[in-house]
Amino acid sequence: MLHSTALTSAFPDGSSAITATSELTERTSEAARFTLGGRVRAVWAAREILANLVRKELKVKYTASALGAVWSLLNPVVYLAVFSFVVRVLRSDVPDFPVFLLSGLLAWNLFSTATSQGARAVIDNASLVKKVAFPREILPLSSAGVALVDFVLQSIVLVLFVVISGHGLAIQFVWLYPLAVAALAVFTVAVTFWVSALNVRYRDVQHLVGIALVVWFWLTPIVYPPALVQSTLADSAIAGVRLFDLYLVNPMAAIVSGFHRAIYADVSVGGTAVLPAGSLAWAGLVTAVALIGSGVLLLLSWRTFHRLSGDFAEEL
Repeated sequence: MLHSTALTSAFPDGSSAITATSELTERTSEAARFTLGGRVRAVWAAREILANLVRKELKVKYTASALGAVWSLLNPVVYLAVFSFVVRVLRSDVPDFPVFLLSGLLAWNLFSTATSQGARAVIDNASLVKKVAFPREILPLSSAGVALVDFVLQSIVLVLFVVISGHGLAIQFVWLYPLAVAALAVFTVAVTFWVSALNVRYRDVQHLVGIALVVWFWLTPIVYPPALVQSTLADSAIAGVRLFDLYLVNPMAAIVSGFHRAIYADVSVGGTAVLPAGSLAWAGLVTAVALIGSGVLLLLSWRTFHRLSGDFAEEL
């Protein structure tokens, strides 16, 4: 917000004066300095606003819908039915392909939905930003919250299918699931903060996000087995670094691999390699590194969001 300040200077005898006006920029809606603890406390204090926004988005999503949230449950059911049929017709080389596909696809859906909707989170709530003082982080967080609700509902369907289909859950791998969920949540919020803030200033960002997500999807082992990527890149390296290790620098590739190992579990089935060769400890380490890297990215993107948020009202 701009404030005008008048500065007056006079001659010693007081006969005349020169008046100058300077404009000072004051950040009135947010703290001038970013501190992680301060922002966490601010968001926590506004948690009721966040919950109300998530509820509002869910109501809008299912307004005039007879089935409501059941549609979120039907999506994975339809995927399972379709791909079970396709696998029988095309004879996929991946055993229990529907389980493999959905264990990665549900994670991707959370990320892509939160990112694409989060890119417009601030713009779509322009009137709220201009009139009400609240932590602006609430807006992209609400988009992530709506996607998280769908993810939880769809995960229930996936777990039930895994048990009923006979694939089963390997107890020794299940501990990877919460670690992968944590990495996914942190990375999703980090990217959502970044794109939502940049899109206020550069409206092309929302269109670039859509294109980037299409490319990113195919760079992530969701519809093809990561073991195939590992075997293809096994003998390739750049400056002594294996290309497969560089492939896992893609956080979503590492995170989806964690979901695969937790749910699909088997590295190979009937002699067919599906998941990357490596011990359970290696899979946990890859997922943990993705979580740590996502945490660093979240800190950087949150700082960027806070720096730009002071200008949201003027740019909307």
